[in-house]
Amino acid sequence: MDLLRFRFSILPKDKIQNFLKDSHLQFEAISDEEKNFREQEIIASSPSLSGVKYEQESVYKIPFADALDLFRGRKVYLEGGFAYVPLKDIVAIVLNEFRAKLSKALALTARSLPAVQSDERLQPLLSHLSHSYTGQDYSTQRNTGKISLDQIDSLSAKSFPPCMRQLHKALRENHHLRHGGRMQYGLFLKGIGLTLEQALQFWKQEFIRGKMDPDKFDKGYSYNIRHSFGKEGKRTDYTPFSCLKIILTNPPGQGDYHGCPFRHSDPELLKQKLQSYKISPGGISQILDLVKGTHYQVACQKYFEMTHNVDDCGFSLNHPNQFFLESQRLLTGGKDIKKESIHPETPQPKPSVQKPKDASSALASLNSSLDMDLEELEEYFST
Repeated sequence: MDLLRFRFSILPKDKIQNFLKDSHLQFEAISDEEKNFREQEIIASSPSLSGVKYEQESVYKIPFADALDLFRGRKVYLEGGFAYVPLKDIVAIVLNEFRAKLSKALALTARSLPAVQSDERLQPLLSHLSHSYTGQDYSTQRNTGKISLDQIDSLSAKSFPPCMRQLHKALRENHHLRHGGRMQYGLFLKGIGLTLEQALQFWKQEFIRGKMDPDKFDKGYSYNIRHSFGKEGKRTDYTPFSCLKIILTNPPGQGDYHGCPFRHSDPELLKQKLQSYKISPGGISQILDLVKGTHYQVACQKYFEMTHNVDDCGFSLNHPNQFFLESQRLLTGGKDIKKESIHPETPQPKPSVQKPKDASSALASLNSSLDMDLEELEEYFST
């Protein structure tokens, strides 16, 4: 509920009406004439309007039955069977609607559990569902050859999410990363466009700076890099780690730099790191509050907005490579990243960048799919 409240609160006013419409909530903002006509009554009945410029606040006319909580607390103006609800209070209606649908879905799901648990085919799938990532995999085939090795340092400061930024910094300072860090960072670099040859060159150059013998690297580390590109072993072409995988699996230990800084860092160390990234004190407070509420991906999304100077990033963050692509889209105006200039290659198709979704469309999509699922569940149990 807190996450929904937060995402709704950051929606721009012009997108709130679209969200309400897509969510099948038939709430319309009243006209300025009607709002002015009932100004005294609405202000007197709505505590949330105290200290707010009334003329700048939208007011919604909704059926009385949908505003019972506000009516119970005497926080809304009623007339003719309708409640006149200011924008600041409309979130309470949205939360009630979501809570009712969620409760109904949970009840129907509980009724279906015996049938599901008896089916050996479904049980393993459902057991791992909460840990599964079903979004874009950001595989390298669509991005190969998009960057050169000499761009990585500058890109890390501008477009890497904090988890990859700290891995890059640790690699440059220590000239080494442990296996967990190499896997997380190596697959990320693969996803943003490094070829196998570039990856081998990148890691070998850095490890040699740490006084490692080149032969030792070739014997001990080259195989793992080729393996991650699907050139060794089972020939599996591994994809970059999602936020969910980084947050929930393989937590870092002493001397490790992988993982999610928002999930695995001490709050004081995280604060110092954000200060080093030139985040404002107010922004740091917002991020730490989100981290305290275990909203790690939303905290990273807030970091994106702070570092790119945007009020609303326009997408729901769930992958480090998504962070990179959205950053480049903003910084380059939608143009492709400059291709590798040192070793010309056969032209590759343009990367299929996932169209960003704003919070309103994401929430509305969830609401719409929930409606369909409920209808199917009800039909199933009624037969």
